[in-house]
Amino acid sequence: MKKFHALVAVAFMTMSPAFAGVYGDDLTRCLVDKSTTDEKSSLVQWIFVAMSRHPSVSPMTKITTDDVDKYNKVAADLLVHLLTETCVDPAKKAIKYEGAAAIQSAFQVLGQVAAGELFANPEVGAVMGGLDKFLDTKKLETLSQ
Repeated sequence: MKKFHALVAVAFMTMSPAFAGVYGDDLTRCLVDKSTTDEKSSLVQWIFVAMSRHPSVSPMTKITTDDVDKYNKVAADLLVHLLTETCVDPAKKAIKYEGAAAIQSAFQVLGQVAAGELFANPEVGAVMGGLDKFLDTKKLETLSQ
């Protein structure tokens, strides 16, 4: 069972592709369709906290060890809730027939959907759109010649 816990934890962290079959697809649909906006937001917050520990961005944040523990608990509680309450039947079938890889794949998609909602926010879009004022369009135009 410890190995399963570790694999499920990795499901939240990895971005490498994992392929699921029909049962994993059912679980993925359930997670995406039935998770709330707040749950998706919690997942994005946890991902952000995890990414904040990377040396290239850690100087830019003030996230403490207590924050890390807090969001790890939030993500763990969310994972347990989604698998054992919200999507229990698809989760059982996915694990039975496809194993932990189905869980990994389903949560990767949920993370991608949650991140997509984050990037759809107008304030986030405005920051990303601000890149335009610094682009050297003349150099970029040479790509189409």
